Order: sequence, then C-alpha cells, then structure tokens
Amino acid sequence: MIDLEKAENEFIEYTKKFDLENKRLKGKQEHSLRVRDISKKIAENLQLDNKEIQLATLIGLLHDIARFEQYTQYGTFRDRESVDHGDLGVEILKKNDYIKKYIENEEDIHILYLAIKNHNKYQIETGLNDRENQFCKIIRDADKIDIFYEASEIFYTEKEIEEINQSIINDEIVSKMYEKSLIDRNQFKKKEKLTEIFVFLAFLFDINYTASYQIIYQEAYINKIFQRFHFEDEHTKQEMQKLQAFLNQYVKDKIQNESIR
Repeated sequence: MIDLEKAENEFIEYTKKFDLENKRLKGKQEHSLRVRDISKKIAENLQLDNKEIQLATLIGLLHDIARFEQYTQYGTFRDRESVDHGDLGVEILKKNDYIKKYIENEEDIHILYLAIKNHNKYQIETGLNDRENQFCKIIRDADKIDIFYEASEIFYTEKEIEEINQSIINDEIVSKMYEKSLIDRNQFKKKEKLTEIFVFLAFLFDINYTASYQIIYQEAYINKIFQRFHFEDEHTKQEMQKLQAFLNQYVKDKIQNESIR
C-alpha cells in the first residue's frame, strides 16, 4: 500500500528546495496537487482496485517533479529550449533511489517511471502492455484536464489577452482542429499566443477516457476558455465561434457514444 499522506509531505518538502516565491514554480506545485486529485478521480471511475487507484494518484503527484529543477536551471518550462521534463523526472526519482521515499514495490515503480516518461510525449511509446498503457493514459488525461483549467483561469496576463484579441486566425491551424488531430507548435514558425490556445484545445483529441470528457464537460472548460477573449477581427470572431460549437459537440459526442455502448 502507498502512504499518500506521507507521499504528499515528501513532495512538498522536495519542492521547498526551490524558490516557491516564484509564482511559476508555486504554480507547478499547485498543478501537481490538482493532477493528483484528477488522476485519482479517473482511476476511481475506471473502477480500479484500491492499490491501482493509489498508484494512479501517486503518478499524478509526481508527474511534473522535474519542472522545479528544469526552471531553476534553464529559466523556462519549454522542453525544446531546455530538457525533456518527463525524462528528467524519471532521472530525479531514480537518483539515489529517491523513489523509495514514495513507493517500494518494484513492479509499480516500473509503471510509475513509464507513466512519467510518457506523460508529456506527443504519443505514448509503442510496445507497452495493457497495464502500462492504462497508467500512461490516466496521467496524460489528468494532466491535460488541468491544463484546460489553467487555460480557463490562470494563463495569460491582461497584456497577453489584449494581444490575443487583436490576433488574426491562422486558417491552417483551424483546419487541423477540424481534422481532430493534435497540433505540433513546432510546425509553425510564427509563435503567437493564439497558436498556443489551439495547441491546448487540440488536447481534446488525445483524451482517452469517458470520465475525462465528463470532467471537461461538467467544468465547462471549453466555454470558459473561449469566453476569456473578445476578438476584434470579424472573421476571426466568427471562426472561433464555429470552433467553440464544434469542440463542445465533440465532447458531448464522446460522452454519448461511450454511454450507449
């Protein structure tokens, strides 16, 4: 059994080594605690046994443990400009057997490493068994759900929102959305805040479980994200309204299709 209260205390102590007066680092601590709770909720909905629910919960807590070292060393959370934080997280937990402060079972540690390594990748690595895949999918869903929350409540300063409101929509990116595919921000030379929003929204197409879609729907994250912006360009405004309706319908269809199986 995993002592989750002890695990949280250990995680909090670990993060205290870093500058939590920095809002970005404090935000990652808070993100980790929320993802922990979301992971637990998804695992419970999947009706996993208590041991598996505890493991999913711990993975949620530790999935971003590398963010603190990453930002301290490189001053950014952008992996392509620093280091892959999924891979670094595994390295941190392996160093001096630090993982044993959280969990002892070697088979479960193997699962935890795989899930943390894969949580931030464009796709889950191939060749995994069903149990390995399941935990990778749970943490990827939980992480994305909290990113939707952050996009609806936390991301973007007033200046950034003003910049987004003045943006002109990129029809090439919009077409990707209607193809229901993930968006690789590296494909687009011009790095705009509006492009980042599309990258986040496209996470919808990489959600694995009905429970995850239900959380997104119940929390109205899609509408909350769109409601933050008031686009000045008429074409952009109209296209974003159409996209909002499309994404809401996509989520509803995912929930409905699963419920009638």
